[in-house]
Amino acid sequence: MTSQKKQTQLRLEPGVLAAGKDAAAARGLDFNRYIERLIAEDTSGARAAGMAGAQRLLDEHGSFLDALERDLDSQHSPAPSRGAAA
Repeated sequence: MTSQKKQTQLRLEPGVLAAGKDAAAARGLDFNRYIERLIAEDTSGARAAGMAGAQRLLDEHGSFLDALERDLDSQHSPAPSRGAAA
């Protein structure tokens, strides 16, 4: 069985390449599969649908999420320093 996939070449800035490899690794993908998935999502509309869904979530629940974030941040922020002991 032979692969129907075609080979191509990309020229990327070093920082873009490093960021892409890091993003792929964070998702448990090799770089080629990550790029393939990005192209498929972009050209199929899946990415746009996901972004639209995320925007709806923020529009509908953004104030709640902001308040929750502030509450959680305040619970985990360090106590104010009272200065050096005399």
